[in-house]
Amino acid sequence: MRLRFAPSPTGALHIGGARTALFNWLLARHGGGQLVLRIEDTDRERSTPENIEQILDALRWLELDWDEGPIMQTDRTPRHQQALQALLDADLAYRSTATADDVKAFKDLYGADRGFRGKPEGEGAVRLRVPDEGATVVADAIRGETRFEHAHLDDPVIARADGSALYNFAVAIDDLDAQITHVVRGEDHLSNTPKQLLVLEAARRAGFADGGELPVYAHLPLLHGPDGKKLSKRHGAASVQELRDAGYLPEAIRNYLALLGWGAPQSGAPPMAGGRQAGDDSTVLSTEELIERFTLERVSRNPARFDEVKLRWLNGVYVRELAPAELARRLEAFTGRHGLERAARISQEKIQTLADFLPLTGPLLEAEPPIDGRAREKWLGEEGRAALSEVRGALEGLADFDETTIDHALSAVIEARGAKPRDVYQPLRVAISGSTVSPGIFESVALLGREETLRRVDRALTAAA
Repeated sequence: MRLRFAPSPTGALHIGGARTALFNWLLARHGGGQLVLRIEDTDRERSTPENIEQILDALRWLELDWDEGPIMQTDRTPRHQQALQALLDADLAYRSTATADDVKAFKDLYGADRGFRGKPEGEGAVRLRVPDEGATVVADAIRGETRFEHAHLDDPVIARADGSALYNFAVAIDDLDAQITHVVRGEDHLSNTPKQLLVLEAARRAGFADGGELPVYAHLPLLHGPDGKKLSKRHGAASVQELRDAGYLPEAIRNYLALLGWGAPQSGAPPMAGGRQAGDDSTVLSTEELIERFTLERVSRNPARFDEVKLRWLNGVYVRELAPAELARRLEAFTGRHGLERAARISQEKIQTLADFLPLTGPLLEAEPPIDGRAREKWLGEEGRAALSEVRGALEGLADFDETTIDHALSAVIEARGAKPRDVYQPLRVAISGSTVSPGIFESVALLGREETLRRVDRALTAAA
């Protein structure tokens, strides 16, 4: 089994392209095959080194490795020209000087562009001769058979007048030479497939290729947003880099993208961290499970919906399953800060992405976090300051300053005041973090330590007086 992922480097790797890469990778790893990475850089204006590096960077971050490549399609120009000449010599392709207006006029009369064969050689673009009779049948592993009658097909242009190959010709020859057995790509490529099959058949007839098996084609359903419309920037993050910058984990993205258009069969899987069963509801699946279960037979023909709300939920599951030391490592890489293991531990249950960490816990790490005006007004009035003063006294006298003793001390203040917990916790939370949102109050106070907690409480009492 040999597969290929062949992006065009005209921009960042978008989510649909990432899913295509993932499906090819899973199928190759499931079947013990090879994955070829080919960069289809024939768009001379938009294919830039920066765009190529963006794609490679995204694949590396997603931890989708490849066995061969990256192969630049433009480096194969001599091979494309050899194939082109073989087809011309066998009269399976011809040169045509027809203009776009000529083609349109002929098609208006006859339905397909076959009217410009036999123009003088050495001039114009190169077109492939489509057989007059019969049809090309695309046997799609997902969609079934689609029949393209030759009577309705144009003779496609396969090379420019200067001899440079166009997309469908170059792709077919590259797949042929790389001995690709499975072509898995987006549904938007379905209309290209009969043209590529015609090129492959012509290459055989011209003696350019032996009689090996044609690739298995599989066209993945399109991705839509939650509103059912084609996925675009308006639905949120559109590229892998944007997801990374938003604090998502690569293993969560792999899990989520795999479920877009593919249904996992159930299997008896061992328990994972926290007692959760791997593969619960066929939603939370480790990469090893995905590799074990992935087949094309379970890919749907229907469009799949990318919903960032669901991705956030799933990412939160993965965040909570990380060891605190590993979460701290990732947070340190994401934020550029160091020494975050204790802060990571007390935040882990409340964050869904790495980007959630600093808004939640960052004020505890700052020397002088500003106090939000609304929070001060609501929780540091006369009653709040009175509760805060009692809290200060209770904390100051503790022999130990861990989460358990802090819990007992604050509970005693609540009981002595006959107050609700929030009437004690929230004034303290505002005092130490500047807002009404933070990790657990006992954990936050313990993280700061006695001296820093008392300093922040004193600051809040003085400022609110």
